[in-house]
Amino acid sequence: MIPINTPQIGEEEIEAVVKVMKSGVITHGLGAGPMVTKFEKAFARFVKAKHAIAVNSGTAALHLAVTAAGIKEGDEVILPSFTFVSTAEVIAMNRAKPVFIDINPETYNVDPEKIRKMVTKKTKAIIPVDLYGLPCDMKVIREIADKHGLAIVEDAAQAHGATYKGKPVGVFSDMACWSFYASKNMTTGEGGMVTTNSDETAEKLRALRSHGEKEKYKSLMLGHNYHMPEIQAAIGCVQLKKLPKFLAKRRENARRLTVKLKENNKLQLPKEPKGYRHSWYLYTVRLKNAKKKRRDKIVEKLHKRGIGAEVYYRNPIHLMPYYRKFGKYKLPETEKAANQVFSLPVHPGVAKEQTGFIAESVLEILK
Repeated sequence: MIPINTPQIGEEEIEAVVKVMKSGVITHGLGAGPMVTKFEKAFARFVKAKHAIAVNSGTAALHLAVTAAGIKEGDEVILPSFTFVSTAEVIAMNRAKPVFIDINPETYNVDPEKIRKMVTKKTKAIIPVDLYGLPCDMKVIREIADKHGLAIVEDAAQAHGATYKGKPVGVFSDMACWSFYASKNMTTGEGGMVTTNSDETAEKLRALRSHGEKEKYKSLMLGHNYHMPEIQAAIGCVQLKKLPKFLAKRRENARRLTVKLKENNKLQLPKEPKGYRHSWYLYTVRLKNAKKKRRDKIVEKLHKRGIGAEVYYRNPIHLMPYYRKFGKYKLPETEKAANQVFSLPVHPGVAKEQTGFIAESVLEILK
């Protein structure tokens, strides 16, 4: 089976882990051990942010950011429903209300015009998601946020290395949140990061990460234990150095698929608008004018050929049982995309001949 994504781990990562184990320093009371600090500084440089705060998951990063933004009970936060559940989960954890909006059917990202229409007196923040690795239209979203005094917490979990208007993802946000889960463009196994250019916000995030402490055994605010272990940070330092090569391979694999698949007019292929640079976390195609059953049948046939095609995200959050209590939403583009899209493997472990096999298999099945 050619998996949809797989971690690219080599001897360098293994050696880095062994070195940490031999050092005896495997964690830190405030979550700021030597390897974590090194990883934070390197990642901040990579995304051109002033601060980076490492945590133990992408969900932890989102939760810290939402908390640092002051989101509390009675507040509303605007976000897409077409994303992983953690984006909404962290809002509910703070007893605030997730307000779901529809997507642009061409990019699968939030439609800024839908944001404008949903802003109320209770709205406190926007969480745009750079879905599949394509940045959102952040300049417009920033203008909307500034007009209404809203915070932007960008979910960049899938967008390592992506750029918008020539700048790294996260530049237009108050905080950007990243994931280093095993499937991501780079991994620490589990892990996450929050980046920001605000000194005050960074200080608050570091305290929230460690039980609300700025010094041990002296909590100044309600916090959490979201420390990233030293072993994860050591893996992250190595992976970050490899990331440019990983991204180049993903881009080339995506290009090869596009060259082959554009022969079939039944498919809507992923786009990279002018001024945007995709990270190609997922290469997502859309079966035009098809019903869910037809799409699922194609994915099933690809599995039988040993191709790990997957559907992200077949169950939009606003339709999930727990989240229905936040209101009824009509999101036609979201629901239509959920029934028609599927993703194909383009990770660095996919060889040139395998991209040919994947494309040819899709074309044959469609015939």
